[in-house]
Amino acid sequence: MPAKKRQNDPETGKKNKKEKRDELAVINSDLRDESVQKGMRDAWQRKESYTNGDIQLDCEPFPHCQITHFLQSEGFVESLQAELLQLNFNSKSNDLYKFQQSDDLRERKEHHISQIRSVIFGEFRVWLSEVLQVDLEATVDISCAKYEHTDVLLCHDDELEGRRVAFILYLVPPWEVKDGGTLDLFSTDEHCQPVSVVKSLLPCWNSLVFFEVSPVSFHQVAEVLSEEKCRLSLSGWFHGPSLPRPSRYIEPPVPRHTHIPKDESLLFEWVNEMYLDPRYQARVQQEFEESSEICLPSFLQEEKLRQVRSALQSSEIQWEQKGPPNKRCYGCVDMQSVPSCVQECWELLSSESFFILLSNLTGLRLHYLCGDEDESENEDGKSETENGGGEGNTQASASSTDAGASSTEKKDKGPPTCVGELRRWTHGDYTLLHDSVKREYALDLQLHMGCAGWKSEFGGFTSYIAHDEDEELLTVYPEDNSLALVYRDKDTLKFIKHINNSSSSQLSSQNTPAFYEFSFNYYE
Repeated sequence: MPAKKRQNDPETGKKNKKEKRDELAVINSDLRDESVQKGMRDAWQRKESYTNGDIQLDCEPFPHCQITHFLQSEGFVESLQAELLQLNFNSKSNDLYKFQQSDDLRERKEHHISQIRSVIFGEFRVWLSEVLQVDLEATVDISCAKYEHTDVLLCHDDELEGRRVAFILYLVPPWEVKDGGTLDLFSTDEHCQPVSVVKSLLPCWNSLVFFEVSPVSFHQVAEVLSEEKCRLSLSGWFHGPSLPRPSRYIEPPVPRHTHIPKDESLLFEWVNEMYLDPRYQARVQQEFEESSEICLPSFLQEEKLRQVRSALQSSEIQWEQKGPPNKRCYGCVDMQSVPSCVQECWELLSSESFFILLSNLTGLRLHYLCGDEDESENEDGKSETENGGGEGNTQASASSTDAGASSTEKKDKGPPTCVGELRRWTHGDYTLLHDSVKREYALDLQLHMGCAGWKSEFGGFTSYIAHDEDEELLTVYPEDNSLALVYRDKDTLKFIKHINNSSSSQLSSQNTPAFYEFSFNYYE
């Protein structure tokens, strides 16, 4: 009977529950072993590998550690997973990622979530501070992420003021390489730019990975390929003194060139005659001036299109992967090594006659023969200022000043120029926003080939956004033989969304692994 009395004792009952909670939440006992801590600390400081039971430390390509059984109680881990799956998840998508994330977990009151938060903020942070010999702050960023089919987090370094160590606790079902979703680590070059994946860590139930946040800690979450499994994880950062960062590497600018002296006979050989009609050009220009963008379907003549498309699919063309992966990933070709019909198409888009055609289609001054509308606008603005009064007078004056400044800027630029690439797009390709892009006025041209039936859910579309904002201004989808023209200002940025695994069936149905794009930028 005394045992029954102890069960009914409220104070003793509370103590037993507390002891049970502590037991469930405790981390792997090896982490409390002083010899293990010393071995980890010495290896970390010397940047060497270290293995002891469930703990594996590796310093290539940058210091990272994987603990394969982080929490001792399987029951606790299962209950934690169940609580996390009951949370509300918000879909997140931009140039860098596509996945689902819960609200900030710092204020969650669920029992197991609260416990794991205490473990990570407390015991594990103290242990990590001892191992790294770094004073990590008690405040930790933590969130729950859910990656499902085609979700991805592309190459980045995690560097942000105050972040010192990143961590991920995996709560996944049995996982295989074919399921995707690996944590990929990148090597870096002499400029601290990522080069290629040199190590992939497979998500594993109740395993925790942490790594040092530094100028070379480039990593990604590979696209999840499984249609059934969910890659669930808790992740965040410990804060502390940041590591020194070298000066940011700035890529050399791509050389621009003026038009190639080709006469208008090239236009009549290649361009749909509809777009050479002055009356139709005027209609296109009016529509373009209203929205600063337009798509012109069936732009090339069908026979020319077939020739170029067939040549691009030839195995003779050698495509080079364009990087670095924290900025871009797609195939690009040296125009000196392509078949003659592809070279001719390139020359068309670079030709003097095409500069004139673009001027007629857009109203932009891309050739000296085209009138400078800014001057006439300035004169109109001046006339309104002289004849008007009051508030309207002030607005017109400001408009005239802006137009005058813009005109001066254009005169300083010299003759119109362009720069272009011939690109190949396939599964896994993308471009990312980055600080080194010079923001300026430009006319973007995209001419896609081999993408009939393309769907928006495949990715591969061009997204235009406002600088420092998430607002999407415009989306341009790949469309076979459609010429897309977009005029962007200094505050408009663009990226091409990651092409996911869903595209594979569409491309294989056309007996091609990719689609192609002539991408040009024109500058007044």
